[in-house]
Formats: sequence, C-alpha cells, structure tokens
Amino acid sequence: MVDMSYDDNPDVVLIGAGIMSATFGTVLKELEPSLRLAMFETLHDCGLESSQGWNNAGTGHAANCELNYTPQRADGSVDIAKALEVNTEFDISRQLWAHLVRKGEIPDPRAFIHPCPHMSFVWGAENVAFLKARYAEMSEHHCYHGMEYSEDPQVIKGWAPLIIEGRAAGEPIAATRIITGTDVDYGALTHLLVRQLAMQPGFAVHYNRKVVALDRVDDGRWAVTVEDTYDATRQTVTAKFVFIGAGGGSLPLLQASKIPEGRGYGGFPVSGIWLRCDVDAVSERHHAKVYGKAASGSPPMSVPHLDTRIIGGKRSLLFGPYAGFSTRFLKHGSLTDLFTALTPQNIVPLLDVAKDNVALTEYLVGQVLQSSAHQFATLKGYFPKAMKKDWTEAVADQRVQTIKPTGENNPLKQGRLEFGTELVASADNSLCALLGASPGAFIAVEVLEKCFADRLTPEGWLPRLQTVIPTYGIDLKQDAEACRRTRAETAPILKIENI
Repeated sequence: MVDMSYDDNPDVVLIGAGIMSATFGTVLKELEPSLRLAMFETLHDCGLESSQGWNNAGTGHAANCELNYTPQRADGSVDIAKALEVNTEFDISRQLWAHLVRKGEIPDPRAFIHPCPHMSFVWGAENVAFLKARYAEMSEHHCYHGMEYSEDPQVIKGWAPLIIEGRAAGEPIAATRIITGTDVDYGALTHLLVRQLAMQPGFAVHYNRKVVALDRVDDGRWAVTVEDTYDATRQTVTAKFVFIGAGGGSLPLLQASKIPEGRGYGGFPVSGIWLRCDVDAVSERHHAKVYGKAASGSPPMSVPHLDTRIIGGKRSLLFGPYAGFSTRFLKHGSLTDLFTALTPQNIVPLLDVAKDNVALTEYLVGQVLQSSAHQFATLKGYFPKAMKKDWTEAVADQRVQTIKPTGENNPLKQGRLEFGTELVASADNSLCALLGASPGAFIAVEVLEKCFADRLTPEGWLPRLQTVIPTYGIDLKQDAEACRRTRAETAPILKIENI
C-alpha cells in the first residue's frame, strides 16, 4: 500500500526507501507504534539502489570470510578485533528479523535469506601462511565456532569444486569454511519491511518524491520540502526528527541541512561492475561465497569474491566487483554529483585524502582501463574452467566513500577516507544522516542511542527494545553463552544453519 496523501506534520521523516530507512522505521514502530512516519523516495519503488539484490554481495556483513576485516600485523599475527565487531553486529539483524518472523510480519524468511557457506580462499605460500594464522586466531573464539581450515585440494574441492577443477597441481592453496553463513537479498528484505510498515497506521511511503530542501523552523522542527519528480510541484512537511538514509544521496542532503556537525564532510564515489552467470549447470555446482585477497591499494568493497546468489528464487553466480570511477553518487544519479558536493569546507580534507591515497587512485585508474579480457582473467583465478559465454557483465551500484574532516585543531585542514559507516547527527539530535553502505540493524540501534537516548530507559523504550533484540546491552564478543544461545534461537526461525 502506498499512501500518496501527505501528513503535514509527521513525527519522523525517513529520506530514502532503502534497507536502512526501512530498518530504522521498523524499529521505531516496534518501540512506539503510535509514531507517525513519512518515507520519501526519489525512485518509483523501494530498494532500487544499494539495497537492490544485484547491487551487493549479500554476505550480511557477518565478517566470516572478508579478509579485509582481519589485517596482518607486522609480526605476522592477525588482528580479528574488527571481524568480531562486525560479526556480532550481524546478530542484531538476525534477532530483529527473527522477531518479525515470529510476529508474522515476515511470513517466510526464505523470501530474503538462505543458508550459504562462507569461505576464504588464497593461493601462494605467503597468502597461505596468512590464512593459516587468521584461522588460528578466529577458530579459538566462540564467535567462529565450527570454522574449518584445509590446504588439501580434495577437501576444498568437496566444499567448492569450481575453484579447484583445472587448477595447476602443486600450487600452495588454502581455504576456510563456515557453514553458518548466509546469502541475504537486501532488496527483497527492503520490500518486506516497507510492506509491513505500510500495513500499519501512521506510516506512509511516497515514491517519485525527491527531498530538495531541509530547513529549521522556529519551534525546532524540520521543514522538509519535497518535489514531485513528474511535474516538479513542491510540498513541505514538518517533522520532529529526520533520518537521512539515502545511500549516496545522503551527503548532499546533509550539506543541505546546514548543521555545523556536517561541515567538512565529503564523498569519493566508487562504481562497481560484476560478472554474472545464470547458467544452471554452472551455478548448481557452486554453493558458497568465496572471498579472496584484495589487490594492493584497492578499497574494501573491491575484495574479489565468487558468490552464490539467490534472487527472486533463481540461483546464480556473481563474481567481482571490478572497481571503477564515476562522478555519480547514485546509480541513477547525475554526473555532476561529485562537483556539486564540493564546498569550501570539504575541499581541503578531500585534497588531503587524495594526497594520502595515491595507491587507491592508481588502482581505480587501472580498473577503469582494464579490458574485458583482463576482467575475465581475474575470474579464472577463482574459477579456472570458467567459459566466457556463460557470463554477462552487470553494473552494480555506486558507493560513496566518506571523507571525514579530522584535523585536531582545525578539522577542516585534514581528512580521512572512511570505508565503514558514519552517523552524523545535529547537536540537538533532531536530524541524523547515515553516510556509508552497511545494511545492518545495529545501525538503527546506534541511531537510537545517539538521538533517542532519553527514551532508552526502563520506563521508556528499553524493555520493548530488549524484546525485539534480546541481547541488547550484552557484549556477544565476551559472553560466549549469550552468543551461542541467540544463534541457536534465531537459526531455526530464519531457516539457516547452526552448529
């Protein structure tokens, strides 16, 4: 149901109809059903940009197989702190989804999530030594219970035959596998979340509506001006709280809000290209997400992987991504996005980041100039017997890597390239912008903690939040029993593996 009539004074405006606006809106309505929410989306449907199934790899950001989360120290040991943080953040999403399935708000979890082993795979003696050290660290922690390691080609072939068949004998190889991994279709999940929201009173989603202005009004509310993308007519609503969850479009909207906390933030867009195989005879022989090591200087989103994807009930394979450069902030955006987002406040941080990331620039230039033959050669490193006729090129979405001002005395004199997620909130917590691309429910919880701390009390929302997310307030990295318990409880509800 799409309500095209406007509530002029909603409690909350959600900008963007992607996975994060849908998730945050869902959490808010679980905590206080009487809240009135209005969602505005420029495109004709929800989940069409970063959230769309083919625009991401669907690991759920569980940090089982992504090697960029486990850097190697100078002494050869491996730091798994970031992996543990991301891994337990995924448990928050699992609990929210399980709660919605129990309520019947999501009738069948197989509409968006499927069990799919997560693997890391490397070749070459140095990389094998790294993966072995990584496994030694991770397998001893309760969060990675059940992780397997092998250097035996026959064992690895049993896990993922396509990555072994046709490979030269005698080459050092190694792989890890954890069977509790999943494939998540965030596009399908976004539709499920928006649909259940639209069935509740006090929620309306408006498509083909672009937010063109954000202004403070005298009573502290936000005036949100919305333009019809068909006839350019405009209308303004006022809200107590604004959540900017517009993916690559969040930075321009943060700038439009003029909150001091947003000064100096910039963005560096990175595009992506996949190779996709829909041939059943091939895709049916590979049931895993296989991640390798990223090229030197590449951004984390460019870690190569050969993935099983299940989208719309169809099983396919995806390989990539091949990074590129575009001045668009959104897949459906404008070529002028990068230039219009330049301000006197962020130009110096941007230049500072450019100076310190020469390797990234060289990598992106090399990727842009790469021929289809070079791209296919990279695929054959993971699938030696791949046949070009079975694969087609698919353009993924845009990712805007955040440039954060970091100067100690003058923040606008220095900048840092952020590959994670950044929440930027106004001083009075009436507006929050999400910069970055992580899709987890933990972000919704962080917004609550940052902007609604006064409501997270035993007399307020806290008891309800602990019903939706039972481990809220528990550190699952430290509490092994709570970690095991929540995974054992959510796995059968979501119809995924547990060991």
